[in-house]
Amino acid sequence: MKFFVLLSALGLCWAQYSPNTQQGRTSMVHLFEWRWVDIAKECERYLAPNGFGGVQISPPNENIVVNNPSRPWWERYQPISYKICTRSGNEDEFRDMVTRCNNVGVRIYVDAVINHMCGEGGGAGTSSTCGSYFNAGNREFPAVPYSGWDFNDGKCRTSSGGIENYNDAYQVRDCRLTGLLDLALEKDYVRTQIANYMNHLIDIGVAGFRLDASKHMWPGDIKAVLDKLHNLNTKWFPGGSRPFIFQEVIDLGGEAITSSEYFGNGRVTEFKYGAKLGTVIRRWNGEKMAYLKNWGEGWGFMPSDRALVFVDNHDNQRGHGAGGASILTFWDARLYKMAVGFMLAHPYGFTRVMSSYRWPRNFVNGQDVNDWIGPPNNNGVIKEVTINPDTTCGNDWVCEHRWRQIRNMVAFRNVVDGQPFQNWWDNGSNQVAFGRGNKGFIVFNNDDWSLSTTLQTGLPGGTYCDVISGDKINGDCTGIKVYVSNDGKAQFSISNSAEDPFIAIHADSKL
Repeated sequence: MKFFVLLSALGLCWAQYSPNTQQGRTSMVHLFEWRWVDIAKECERYLAPNGFGGVQISPPNENIVVNNPSRPWWERYQPISYKICTRSGNEDEFRDMVTRCNNVGVRIYVDAVINHMCGEGGGAGTSSTCGSYFNAGNREFPAVPYSGWDFNDGKCRTSSGGIENYNDAYQVRDCRLTGLLDLALEKDYVRTQIANYMNHLIDIGVAGFRLDASKHMWPGDIKAVLDKLHNLNTKWFPGGSRPFIFQEVIDLGGEAITSSEYFGNGRVTEFKYGAKLGTVIRRWNGEKMAYLKNWGEGWGFMPSDRALVFVDNHDNQRGHGAGGASILTFWDARLYKMAVGFMLAHPYGFTRVMSSYRWPRNFVNGQDVNDWIGPPNNNGVIKEVTINPDTTCGNDWVCEHRWRQIRNMVAFRNVVDGQPFQNWWDNGSNQVAFGRGNKGFIVFNNDDWSLSTTLQTGLPGGTYCDVISGDKINGDCTGIKVYVSNDGKAQFSISNSAEDPFIAIHADSKL
């Protein structure tokens, strides 16, 4: 009996690190600023058939409306209430999305903005996505309700009331982040309001949460909120399942707050991952892909079972957040596909693929002055995600997750799940290869000269379709064929000028 109790305790203790995906699905996609009706369709027509495990959605709760022609994306990070009511859709549409996605085995993860309400300069009135009244100056949010008692104004130690020094952990957590009204999460009343909001979403059927601005909350306050959360809905999840938690903590080193302080609550965003991988793939600062042999903890990253990893996210693809100019995005498509391919082939962390929209970039002194622009819209109303005949997206939606190279690497990761990292090869420069047990093998040529060599793949003999240059369809390859001999070896040739200078094969791509 004692043994059983111990196992149960361990199971509960580890639950918040598991993404609650269906067996054999190992990645999520962030459908940034999509409408709920479009996400529901995408779950059914594309994500489920292609093995995606889940979707991170934009914040679903009522936010301030910033009246300019496009309405900036960041207005979604300025809450007015916890009503499910945004330009992505209303609560009925949200429920329909969660149900339809869960029914095809694709999980929904909510971006939860619980550190703050809108900015102190947000004014007063009903300029909010659901028409709720608020008065930012008086700290009045009657639709929650919150009042002046529920904010950290009296606790912050700076003269401005905002964060002035990131090496002071008290300022970072008790003062206003860029003027956003900082909630007093030490108060049980505030914790309860937040937990009620999250429990409402859990009861609808969501599988977990990204906790926005976690670095600006005390880990103990986050834990107190998480302790109030319900188990997941048993219509789709085993009894006793806990919500998946991943916390946004930007920790590139050199500050007072570290990622490890948050490991007890759930996974943490590993921002070093995309920053370092971008530097390597761009070949900046003398970095080479050969150095990726000990990628992961060997590079000073957090433990793999605590990490949520990504090449770029909605912040740093615009030059915000962390990583600076090294971050690779869809604007650098050729290098970006290599970086995402490497991430999805490598066993470190739980992976998130980005799905973006285009905006008209305009650089002034190295900074994109259009980085605020909201999603494709007609007078502030988000445009439908249309699908072109070639399966790409229209209406300025980028849909990186639909790029063949990325979609097929999501499948690769599913096939090699649990297999060891092995058969590493490099040329001492930017040509590298590695396998995942006897299930998958990938080769990169990021040098300025061609690659032609015979490598040990670890795979059974046979003919395989390269899933980067094409697909396996009706028992044949639309792209390159790779012949693996009975000793596991194969000849690889990749021109340095190839559209996609990498090749990937796996057990399910064998003819």
